[in-house]
Amino acid sequence: MSSPVPAAWQTHAIDERYDNPWITVSHRRVTAPTGNPATYGLVHFKNTAIAVIPIDRDGHTWLVGQHRYTLDQYAWEIPEGGAPPGESPLGAARRELREETGITARRWTSLLKLYTSNSVTDELARAFVAQDLSFGDTQPDDTEVLALRRVPLDDAIALAMEGRITDGLSVAALLKVRLLLDQGLLSL
Repeated sequence: MSSPVPAAWQTHAIDERYDNPWITVSHRRVTAPTGNPATYGLVHFKNTAIAVIPIDRDGHTWLVGQHRYTLDQYAWEIPEGGAPPGESPLGAARRELREETGITARRWTSLLKLYTSNSVTDELARAFVAQDLSFGDTQPDDTEVLALRRVPLDDAIALAMEGRITDGLSVAALLKVRLLLDQGLLSL
């Protein structure tokens, strides 16, 4: 027995209200799946969000601390950045890890793919685990003032569980790493 295909949203008009190198914001006149007319605001991200959990042979990872303008608060997160169109997610993960922490890795595992807030944005995020690490100098962007902390991976996961790490991509990636470790699908 098959279930009927649900109705989809229909777009009638798109009014781009804002555009910069990272996002486009549009106002859309639509018909909802119910058949009723509606409006929808959409934030389109031009880059893919990228996150990396580097894990050393002692079971430690690195957190990046910085002041987040959008929240006007200091936050600790896993290393993150963006992959512009034309750059592979893995290539961007390698670049972001090196820039923010000075770390390079020989072993990479794709961890997850998710949409950060699919009710208002189409932002796609990818996360990776980096292992077999080497260390060098950081190269942060000219707008970043970053702090680094090397912590046991279990402590980083606990910070996410306690709500002390609140960045959604960091929380999702850390909890998935815990699950994969517990299931024996990832090893340190």
